[in-house]
Amino acid sequence: MTKWLVTITIALTFGLSLAQAAGNAEQGKTKSAVCVGCHGADGNSPLNPVWPKLAGQHPQYIEKQIRNFKAGARSDPMMSPMAMPLTDQEIADLAAYFSSQALQGGVAAADQVERGEKIYRAGNAETGVAACMACHGPSGAGNPQAKFPAIAGQHAAYVEKALKDFRAGNRSSDTVSGKMMEGVVNRLTDDEITAVAQYIQGLSK
Repeated sequence: MTKWLVTITIALTFGLSLAQAAGNAEQGKTKSAVCVGCHGADGNSPLNPVWPKLAGQHPQYIEKQIRNFKAGARSDPMMSPMAMPLTDQEIADLAAYFSSQALQGGVAAADQVERGEKIYRAGNAETGVAACMACHGPSGAGNPQAKFPAIAGQHAAYVEKALKDFRAGNRSSDTVSGKMMEGVVNRLTDDEITAVAQYIQGLSK
């Protein structure tokens, strides 16, 4: 009987902790005022293409990246100080809000589409580059269970920067996907990175 009560208590406590960790989009909207300057009111970062779009991104991925900035596992002179004071609940709320927003897609540079699509869908067998869609999906919707982010419609400038950061070893906070990305990007040329980034910008999930 005692063991049964202990089991029920643990289960209820675990359930409550999960409920408390769930994000509230309405609360996130209120708290997003400090994010608007860079990411825009709806998470589409219209002012600077080096700042990523958050709209429609998987909430788990947004949460993880904010926590990485807060913990110092990932560093950025603008994001790190913004993340430091956030509580777990505030992070969850912000993730819930931005993930609920509609992504505004982009347009790929016409002269980069063919090459970018080939890399995205088939990789480069000659240099051992894996296809991007193997993890991020044919439409760039990602895979939240595997913690692979949605990338369709993301700013090409941000994608290009992110890929080069992985190649340089500056994005090591994603212990599994980060190592995978390093392995892929290390085999990409700058021209190939530009092409695939442009293709991703024009993708619609």
